Amino acid sequence: MAVKMDHGEDDLVENHEINVTPFIDVMLVLLIIFMVAAPLATVDVNVDLPGFAAHQQPRPDKPIFLTVKADHSLALGNDPVTLDSLGAALDNASGGNKEQRIFLRADTTVDYGTLVQTMNALRSAGYLKIALVGLDQNQAK
Repeated sequence: MAVKMDHGEDDLVENHEINVTPFIDVMLVLLIIFMVAAPLATVDVNVDLPGFAAHQQPRPDKPIFLTVKADHSLALGNDPVTLDSLGAALDNASGGNKEQRIFLRADTTVDYGTLVQTMNALRSAGYLKIALVGLDQNQAK
């Protein structure tokens, strides 16, 4: 009995299949990058403002208006108030109800820093529900 040891060709057989392991590794790295970057791309700004085409919300029975005038002075309703006494004046006007919405109005010449300072004073007084009041563009025409 004879066994043939020589197969004739010493060349390696070519493999015509794609090696997908590096492709899978790259895709997993990209998946991780997008999973980390996607939550950072969203902005969470909790603002209670109606949109341009929003219908007017029903007005409360006794709304509390806080006005920032052009000279940066404050008025609660029609009464002038200082920033230091704002918390006590709001407690008096709302009956101590910190859940009542405060309607904040400001002159167009008031800078952003003054408006933020007023909103910080409202927050430190415990009033977190603030609505910004603006002119309705449809009625202004």
